[in-house]
Amino acid sequence: MKLMTDRENVKIIAFVGLAGSGKSAAVEYLTEKGIPKIYFGGIIYKAMEEAGIEITWESQKQFREEIREKEGKDFVVKRVIKEAHDLINAGQHRIVLDGLYTWSEYKILKHEFPAAMSVIAIVTPKHERKTRMAKRTERPMTPQEVDERDWAEIENLEKGGPIAIADYFVHNDKTIDNLHAQLHDVLRQIDFID
Repeated sequence: MKLMTDRENVKIIAFVGLAGSGKSAAVEYLTEKGIPKIYFGGIIYKAMEEAGIEITWESQKQFREEIREKEGKDFVVKRVIKEAHDLINAGQHRIVLDGLYTWSEYKILKHEFPAAMSVIAIVTPKHERKTRMAKRTERPMTPQEVDERDWAEIENLEKGGPIAIADYFVHNDKTIDNLHAQLHDVLRQIDFID
């Protein structure tokens, strides 16, 4: 009988979805249980701060595309992988990835963590996402800005691929309790939580 190593017990969840779908609420559901997260956007924000660039929707969009063009499509994911390995080496067996965007990132992560990573797409009707984005206290967006962001992320950042090929789909079009119940069911299926 083969003994399981600590690395074989590692499970990584990556939430994907368009803006306003509820990825942050899904991530928060797990971080409240003490599961550490690695935030892709945080890597971009840190790089923007280091470059002295004010963080706005427009500057973030432009910087995200320019840094990936300049440094490569794997700019963010290389840093995410390093942080994930640091957490695993520190004894963490469960990790949440918040903000997986591109097809390239997806392929690199699946190659790096083939058995450990599961992708959960959070999907929400567009009209509901637009309503949520308009009500945001941090970086609210108009319906037109939501459309522009969707198009930019699908066309320029290949965001549709990871959503389309996700291992599981959670429909976030009801209450937060309903979202949590669906997440709980999926996470139990993959032995991520008890």
